[in-house]
Amino acid sequence: MALTSNGASLPGAPREPLPSAAPAAPAAPAAPAAPPAARQAAPGLPGTPRAALLPLVAAGLVLAALNLRPAISGLGPLLEEIRAGLAMNGAVAGLLTSAPALCFALFGSAAPRLARRHGPAAVVLAGMAAVAAGAGLRALAGSTGVFLATTALALAGIAVTNVLMPVLVTRYFPDRIGSMTGLYSMALALGTAGAAAVTVPLTGALGGGWRTGLGIWAVPALAALPLWAAVLLRDRSGSGSRRRAAPPSVPVPVPAPVPASGGGRGTGPAVAGPAGALPPMVRSTTAWLLAVFFGLQSTGAYIAMGWLPQIYRDAGVPAGTAGVLLAVIMGMGVPLGLVLPRIAARLDHQGPLVAVLGLCGLAGNLGLLLAPAAGAWLWAVLLGIAMSAFPVALTMIGMRARTTAGVTRLSAFAQSTGYLISLPGPLLMGVLQEATGGWTVPLLMVLVLTAAQIGAGILAGRDRVIEDEV
Repeated sequence: MALTSNGASLPGAPREPLPSAAPAAPAAPAAPAAPPAARQAAPGLPGTPRAALLPLVAAGLVLAALNLRPAISGLGPLLEEIRAGLAMNGAVAGLLTSAPALCFALFGSAAPRLARRHGPAAVVLAGMAAVAAGAGLRALAGSTGVFLATTALALAGIAVTNVLMPVLVTRYFPDRIGSMTGLYSMALALGTAGAAAVTVPLTGALGGGWRTGLGIWAVPALAALPLWAAVLLRDRSGSGSRRRAAPPSVPVPVPAPVPASGGGRGTGPAVAGPAGALPPMVRSTTAWLLAVFFGLQSTGAYIAMGWLPQIYRDAGVPAGTAGVLLAVIMGMGVPLGLVLPRIAARLDHQGPLVAVLGLCGLAGNLGLLLAPAAGAWLWAVLLGIAMSAFPVALTMIGMRARTTAGVTRLSAFAQSTGYLISLPGPLLMGVLQEATGGWTVPLLMVLVLTAAQIGAGILAGRDRVIEDEV
């Protein structure tokens, strides 16, 4: 659904090796690359971690990713009961389904500044604490206002963690961008699908109402706290010696991989430069294209998580089955989230991959429009494939900048702006459904947005980096 500082010294999101018959051109002469443990850390962040810390960080990324969607996907299957219990109308319910995009835009933009001041591990730790507190407290809410406020608390924690995930991958695993992005994307999809599938059955098994079904998702966030506390302590305990290994005033050049096509990555060593070498994100065409693509795919995801169970239920599908169908949609991201980032990282142009995913989305939404119950399982599979545009978008963010600073700023801009772009979609679904008394007009809107997503993704997938737009 990404954080680090605006300083730079590590290379940003190098590509995974791309097979080519022609040998790559040699890099320009430069100082020999320092071993990973001695490379300069980004200003304001702890030094590059020791190898012993990496397994702990990897486990932390997986556990954090598992908590990035249950507070959202567990809501849709119970939306009808929540609306009845809190007397919500269609507009307020639409606002509730738009709340993730709004909070991600508002709070996600603060992530780089927080990471500069406190370090990314501390921010993720605080984010998991906010998720646990928000998920637990909203189960006790007695009014719509309190319910929205506690939901916003959980979403704030998700937002800052969202922005930091690609940056943490780039910082700790600069040579494994595709595989590590795939790993946490798979965990994110697993958490999303699991919450959608088991919220209704667990609610019944525990003998509670919708409050019990929502409150149980505070538990996984609580489980993440000790792990991220350990990452924070171990990272800080070794930061002093690691900083001495590479003085901040002496940037260490690191050879950049050369794409087989000779495209936007360049042919020389990628030397981390000052933040001023980066273009303002609002003046970067690449940043805007990524923001639009990210925003439109987010629109589809939040419409699915917020409204698809209700669309199925209105077509005569039982509530439990509707939750399982949403789990199928989100669960498709488990295998695809592991595979697609690796494929995307090996492509010079991600446009064809984006187009295939978008066409699956068009087919699935058209099926929902014409025969929502009769082809329910097929539409779920097609929409699940389409939702895998999310890990592809994250991979593209990591590939559109050369430095850690570039990935940080690009991730914050693309995600925050993208979530603002996605804000009206779920809200309009509720308003249009209540105004027209059906789902035809809302689903036609989704088809138009999906077509626009394909166009934006094809343009955003071109082989270029923001540093070249200075």
